[in-house]
Amino acid sequence: MRVVLAEDSVLLKEGLIKLLESSGMRVVAAVAEAESLLRAAEKHRPDLVVTDVRMPPTHTDEGLRAALVLRREQPDLAVLVLSQYVEERYAAQLLSSATGSVGYLLKDRVADVAEFIDALRRVAAGGTVLDPEVVSQLLLRGHSDPLDRLTPREQEVLKLMAEGRSNAGIGQELVLSEGAVGKHIGNIFTKLDLSPTEGDHRRVLAVLRFLRVRTQQ
Repeated sequence: MRVVLAEDSVLLKEGLIKLLESSGMRVVAAVAEAESLLRAAEKHRPDLVVTDVRMPPTHTDEGLRAALVLRREQPDLAVLVLSQYVEERYAAQLLSSATGSVGYLLKDRVADVAEFIDALRRVAAGGTVLDPEVVSQLLLRGHSDPLDRLTPREQEVLKLMAEGRSNAGIGQELVLSEGAVGKHIGNIFTKLDLSPTEGDHRRVLAVLRFLRVRTQQ
């Protein structure tokens, strides 16, 4: 897997390079600001981009905006965004730009090497990964919306879907059979008015509906 990395912290950038390469990935470029990220992605056409949200010169959302540009220009490019803090608006904006191969994780997640590498591989394989802390904060908000139709168990299943878990992973976490998980997911699709004609994208659309409602409150 060929990776372009964008991170302005020298220590973190060097650590990520070693981590990725020790996991069998090839870092074809490592840059420190958004414009360089755009140029590197155009030059190398990587399989995956890993970028910080906040980068020079303003340290606001340059990395995120660059990621959105890249997804428009290279729709098949997998992008995983790292953030220091929970910024729900950024997560929703990124995930709303595509139906797969995107992820949003807190930098603390890098400390769990196995979990971080697994997230990278899931995103590169076409999955969607959302940091559990973001999901938890969204779930804790007071709300009145279509998600109220969901039972507590269905909300648990949707939370794990938002984290990028497979049916098997959800079943393992909640001690349910895959058949039971599938039934809960079917109920979620029905209650959120996601028709079968929307096919495989219904999983991502359910997560996006969850995100959009929460970030608007």
